[in-house]
Amino acid sequence: MGTETWIVIGIVAIAVVYVIHVYNKLTSYQTQYENGFAQIETQLKRRHDLIPNLVNTAKGYLEHEASVLTEVTEARAAAEKAVEAAHDRPGNPETMDLLSRAESALNSGLGRLNATFEAYPDLKADANMRQLSEELATTENRVAYARQAYNDLVQKYNEYRRSFPPVMIGKLVGHGQDARLLEFEDSEAIQKAPEVSF
Repeated sequence: MGTETWIVIGIVAIAVVYVIHVYNKLTSYQTQYENGFAQIETQLKRRHDLIPNLVNTAKGYLEHEASVLTEVTEARAAAEKAVEAAHDRPGNPETMDLLSRAESALNSGLGRLNATFEAYPDLKADANMRQLSEELATTENRVAYARQAYNDLVQKYNEYRRSFPPVMIGKLVGHGQDARLLEFEDSEAIQKAPEVSF
């Protein structure tokens, strides 16, 4: 073989190694944000598990507020389905939008439930309600922290994927789309709802 052939083989080999490097880096970043989503999922499931206890405790006191309790229960069910949908496709725009809308609706329902609590001093004084509210507030903080970590990892993936030449290579190796951040419409509410003051 001539020198020119070796040069062509060398250039092709370098290009293949570089494509492999970009693919591995994109896959590594994707794995990181998927792991970040797993942390959100864990905290959201914990949150969803606490809500039925909160609703059941409140039922005895909120006889005339059944619509608020129903709203929270239905919003929780929708949020659980959205988490299940996002489990297999974290970062996917459709599943992240679905999860964002479902959690925002749940936050809104919990906010209305929290406002309702204010009118029931006996409920606010209930020891079980106090404990549940504290656990829920702690979980809300964990959700916010996990969501921020996930969004940071998604940002890192998207920035690298959009850079050149990864933007060209990514399309060829299954990384042709940005991962979606997880935003909640009422992002402050997730850290506050339901926050029963005692």
